[in-house]
Amino acid sequence: HESNSKNAGGSSDENCKPTASLSDRFIPNRAAMDMERSSHAILSRSYESESSIGTDGEASEDEDTTTTSVASDMSEYKSSVLGIDDSKSRILSFADKAPAPKGDTVNNLQVLYSASTSSRKNKSSTKLVSRHIPSAPSRILDAPDLLDDYYLNLLSWSDTNVLAVALSQTVYLWNAETGAIDELCNVEDQGPDAHISSVSWIQEGGGHLAVGTSWGKTQLWDVRAQKQLRQMDGHSDRVGALSWNRHVLSSGGRDNLIINHDVRIAEHKVANLMSHTQEVCGLAWSPDGMTLASGANDNKLCLWDAAASSRSRPRYELTDHQAAVKALAWSPHERNLLATGGGTADRCIKFWNTQSGSMLQSVDTGSQVCALQWNPYEKEILSSHGFARNQLCLWKYPTMAKVKELEGHSARVLHMAASPDGSTVVSAAADETLRFWDVFAPPSKSRDGKRGASDLSGGAKSKNLSRTMHIR
Repeated sequence: HESNSKNAGGSSDENCKPTASLSDRFIPNRAAMDMERSSHAILSRSYESESSIGTDGEASEDEDTTTTSVASDMSEYKSSVLGIDDSKSRILSFADKAPAPKGDTVNNLQVLYSASTSSRKNKSSTKLVSRHIPSAPSRILDAPDLLDDYYLNLLSWSDTNVLAVALSQTVYLWNAETGAIDELCNVEDQGPDAHISSVSWIQEGGGHLAVGTSWGKTQLWDVRAQKQLRQMDGHSDRVGALSWNRHVLSSGGRDNLIINHDVRIAEHKVANLMSHTQEVCGLAWSPDGMTLASGANDNKLCLWDAAASSRSRPRYELTDHQAAVKALAWSPHERNLLATGGGTADRCIKFWNTQSGSMLQSVDTGSQVCALQWNPYEKEILSSHGFARNQLCLWKYPTMAKVKELEGHSARVLHMAASPDGSTVVSAAADETLRFWDVFAPPSKSRDGKRGASDLSGGAKSKNLSRTMHIR
C-alpha cells in the first residue's frame, strides 16, 4: 500500500494518507474483533485521504492542516467520552497464540531471565523427594522355602514390631528390636503337601496371629503363650487371604468364598460372602472398618459393607482389571480411596472412590503388580513387581510420577509389609530373601544415622548392607 500512495499523490511520506484497500482477505478468527469500530476506522481514514488531495491531484496544505486538527479533536473526543483508544484498536485480531518455536531453537534471553523461575519450579518438584531414599536395603534376611505363589499372603508385621513370615510348613517370628527368631507353629503332621497359605496379625496389641492353611482351616494363635487358641472351619480349600476388622477376621479361599469370623464367640461364622467365581487372593478392610475390599483370580474387585450378611451382594462389583486382583491398599490420607493392582495380563494400578464405585485413574506399570503399600506420612504409594525387573517402585499420588525405583531382588516381589512406625517396608520375594527398605522416613526424622525398625539393637549395624541372616 505504501508504493500505491506515493504514486497517487506524488508527495512525501509524511503528507500521504493510506488509501482504502478493496482486496479481499482471509480472516481466521472474528471472535475478538469489534466490527463497528473497525468499519468506522476504515471509513474515517478513507474520507481523510480523499479530502487531503486537491483537484489537480496534489495535496492542499490548508486542507491537510484542517483535516489533521479535526482528526486529533475527534480522537480526543472518542478517548474521553466514548472510552475508545484508537492507538490500541486493531481491525484484525488473532485470538490464538503464535506457534511455539521449534524444539532446537534457543532463546538466550529467555534462558537468562527465566533461570530463577525454573529454579523455583525444580525446587517445588524435588520437594517431593527431598528426603534421602537409600537405593540399597538396610538389611537382608534369608528366607528358605518361601513359596513362589502369587495367590498367597505370607508376610505380616505387628504393631509390637514382630514380623511373621510363613516358610512352607512353618511360621517364624522375627523380633525387629532384639533380632530373636522363634518358630510359632509347624504343619508337617498334616502331610508333605500341607503348607501355610496366609498370616495376619490382629490390629491392636500384636498378641494374636491368624494363620490360614492349605487344607481350609483358619487358626488363631496366642503368640506370647505360643499356643493355638482355636481352629475355625468353613473353607473347603486353602485360605490364601486374611484381614482383621477389630474382632472380626475375614478369610478368603480357593473355594471362592469369603467368610467373616467373629473370634469372640463359639459360632464364629457370621457371614459367608459369595460373589467371586475363582480363588480369592486379596482382602483388606478399610481403616474406618466400614468396607471390605476383595480381589480374586476372576479379575473382579468387590466392595462389601461391614453389615453384609450371607444373603448380601457386594456394594459394587468392579471388572476393570484384566487379570487377578491381589494387591489392595486403602489410603491413610483420604477416606474411601482404594488402590488395587492387577496381575501379568493387566499390569495396572487403579485408584477407586469406594463410595461411588468410580475409577479415579489407572496407571500401566509395565509388569505384574504383586503388592501395594501407602506411605503414612506423605501421599505416596509403593508397588512391588514381577518379571522383568522384579523391582519396587515409589509413586507420588495423584500425579503418579515415579519417585524412586528399588532394585535388588532377583525374582518377583510377592509380599510387602510396613513397620509399626511406618518408616520401613519389608519385601519378600521368590528369590527366598527378605529385604528391608528405609523408604518412608517421617518428615521430621533426622538424618543423623538413627536406626530404623529393621535394625537389630543387639546385632550388627545397618551399615553392613551385604550381611545376610537366616531367618531360621
